Amino acid sequence: MSPRSTFEHELQELQEKIEEMSHMVEGSYRNLFEALAVKDEAAIAIIQKSDLTIYDMKRQIETQCLKLITKQQPVAGDLRIVSSVLKTVTDIERVGDHVSDIAELLLRINMNKLSHYSIHLEGMVEATKELFMNAVDAFVNNNEEASHKVITGDDVIDSLFNKVKNDIIEGLKSEMKNADEYIDVMMITKYLEKIGDHAVNVAKWQIFRVTGVIS
Repeated sequence: MSPRSTFEHELQELQEKIEEMSHMVEGSYRNLFEALAVKDEAAIAIIQKSDLTIYDMKRQIETQCLKLITKQQPVAGDLRIVSSVLKTVTDIERVGDHVSDIAELLLRINMNKLSHYSIHLEGMVEATKELFMNAVDAFVNNNEEASHKVITGDDVIDSLFNKVKNDIIEGLKSEMKNADEYIDVMMITKYLEKIGDHAVNVAKWQIFRVTGVIS
């Protein structure tokens, strides 16, 4: 196999590992809120620990990227591909961290329905999941147009965040005895908003891979 063929094969492996890692994070996110719907505390506790596996995957991908850079010495477009993967795995791993953080908070609020705290929160959960999945799909498929849609789509998450925040403020005024719960739910909301931000970062790294422009 020629050096170029070897390099392209290793790039393909990187792509597959990114996709595998992303699917694991997406699965944790989806399973988290499915477990909440049926009040499955055991499943929530397992998801809490899933970020350790995701972190290990991130380290493996980073190691492979660095080996590619040092051994193959890629230039121009090839270097952008490897660099964008290095950056993207960090954002995906952070999403995994936030999913684990949310799992802990759901246990702290006794697995209560999120709609109890805000009528907009379940919609924010779905919108955030969709944005992250679209960002990953755009990166894996190297789809610049889809990446731009992800970036503009974050406005929906930001709007929902503000609506939930207002609901929580009103809830605190009327249910001070449950103030700790409302504060925990506000933290859940903030983590969801951060996941949206990481989705945008993934989309921006895809655009950088194509254009070389960092926005």
